[in-house]
Amino acid sequence: MKNRYGVLLFMFVVTLSSCSSEQSLQEYYVDNSENPNFLSFDVPVSILNLTEADLSEKEMEAISSLKKLDILAFKKTAENTLDYSTEKTNIKAILKNEDFIELMKMNTPYGNATVKYLGDDDAIDEVIIYGDNKEKGFALIRVLGTDMNPANMLQLLQAIQKSDYKGEGFEKLEGLLKG
Repeated sequence: MKNRYGVLLFMFVVTLSSCSSEQSLQEYYVDNSENPNFLSFDVPVSILNLTEADLSEKEMEAISSLKKLDILAFKKTAENTLDYSTEKTNIKAILKNEDFIELMKMNTPYGNATVKYLGDDDAIDEVIIYGDNKEKGFALIRVLGTDMNPANMLQLLQAIQKSDYKGEGFEKLEGLLKG
């Protein structure tokens, strides 16, 4: 009987110790999708109107690796300044995880941005774009795909330029940025 309790106690301790106390980016999205301070929406790749554009084989390859964009944006107001600081700290803590590999950082007149990715150098599964502005808030964009290649990102931008895409699907985010 004592052996059973010992085995059960051991299994319980192993189970508890294997659970991570760090919040994942996906959990953060889910936890805040209904938060009134956040705008949360998905943009399918099909909205970019890329199938009708005259694309090269390389550009088609870049497009085929994309699935969707998940967007979570915090609109800062006078009433939620403390929440803004807390949430900004939470996101930065998640993005400090060593699994996220930094591609670049940018400082612009509109705010600061960081681009990171998950996956291997030649097979990226997720690109994360985080940008913040002290007056407006912040946005977190997950570019989801399969075996995306960093070298194909330029091809993707060229394909978007060739398409009839006029920003459809990003109206909510544009409203956040304009105030």
